[in-house]
Amino acid sequence: MIPFRQVRADYDDDSVIVYQAFVPQIADAAVRANTFVPPFSLGRMTWIKPSFLWMMYRCGWATKPGQERVLSIRISRVGFESALSRAVLSSFDPDVYASHEQWRDELAHSTVRIQWDPERDPDGQPLAWRSLQMGLSGEEAQKYVHDWILGIEDITSTLPSRRDGTVPSPIERPYPLPESIARRIGATPIS
Repeated sequence: MIPFRQVRADYDDDSVIVYQAFVPQIADAAVRANTFVPPFSLGRMTWIKPSFLWMMYRCGWATKPGQERVLSIRISRVGFESALSRAVLSSFDPDVYASHEQWRDELAHSTVRIQWDPERDPDGQPLAWRSLQMGLSGEEAQKYVHDWILGIEDITSTLPSRRDGTVPSPIERPYPLPESIARRIGATPIS
């Protein structure tokens, strides 16, 4: 049985794949530069998603306005785990925080947010377990753009064949989180 909150991703020894969807102008510039450059803005929170199917749900398989291009972004595991180690949940969880006040204080000072949203099947239907989204702003967004990105690939042209099952979706395995990070982000303990 899949744990309720578990980070699942396509990863290797050094890197992890995350997904984002953008307008063509941002996607084209990012692919050319192999990182994010203007018109991408570092002035707002940017959300990365290790779940391919959750990204497909969010962008409507690249049909939603402003999300017509889907990028597969390979980032360093060191950067990914560094951000997770400083993350704060976007909503209060009494199993993670001693009080609402502690959570509000951490949230007010954090540049990394975590949301756990229902994972999706290929048709966009919610599944019984949650998928991680991570929002980066300020210093963490700067590190993401300038230090963590190892490669960017535009996968938009592959989406029709992935959606109809001709080409399989990426294989996402449970990500081996250090115990301290798992506790910090409210991941389901593995028994």
